[in-house]
Amino acid sequence: MYRMHAEYMPTLQIGGLIQLTSNDYPGCLAAVVFCQGCPWRCGYCHNPHLISRQAERSLSWTSVMNFLRHRRGLLDAVVFSGGEPTLQDELRQAMTAARELGFKVGLHTSGAYPSRLAELLPLSSWVGMDIKSSFADYDKVTGVPYSGEKARASARMLLASGVPYEFRTTVHPLYHTASSLLSLAKSLQQLGVKHYVLQEFRAQGCENLALNTAYPDQDLLNDALCRRMGSMFDSYSVRRA
Repeated sequence: MYRMHAEYMPTLQIGGLIQLTSNDYPGCLAAVVFCQGCPWRCGYCHNPHLISRQAERSLSWTSVMNFLRHRRGLLDAVVFSGGEPTLQDELRQAMTAARELGFKVGLHTSGAYPSRLAELLPLSSWVGMDIKSSFADYDKVTGVPYSGEKARASARMLLASGVPYEFRTTVHPLYHTASSLLSLAKSLQQLGVKHYVLQEFRAQGCENLALNTAYPDQDLLNDALCRRMGSMFDSYSVRRA
């Protein structure tokens, strides 16, 4: 087995740590490591402090590993979130180190780096992938050209890998309509997605005043729409704010 002593990874940028959660890895008690940095600029982001590559206050990977060693037998999993964790080259070693401690390893990703995701999927026990919108409209959400093509490539890769997953979309009326959500659901169904979640936009943490005031999405996520979308997937839910 490939082994890596995580103390020798001082350049891993960590913007935060949740020591215990039951919400970020289905069916598991987990810690969440928030990796610093994201290449996309989604307006509804509720962790804008994680977008920059450099954190104002960062944790060392050594301190995170010390914490995890003392939680063996108490936690089931370690989730690497962000930001966009696949932005960092050191993530592979960090995931390996967590697995060597006996934890399941979860990954939250937007699919911004398909080639890096390919290297990380064999280390992943479960993946939660954010789908921003229809792939053709990605640029409107992320502010980055061709981001939809990268997300689609990553989605196909994840589905082909056999790794347990969840696809999820954060809904906001400035980015989505009932028609566009149905179209997105159909495109995901055609890709072979079986597990899908819609998430209500949360104003907490979002620094975009226009998005915070141009809510609510409850008008979009009505029972009729949710029933139609739910019929396309083996498992489907709406995660309320």
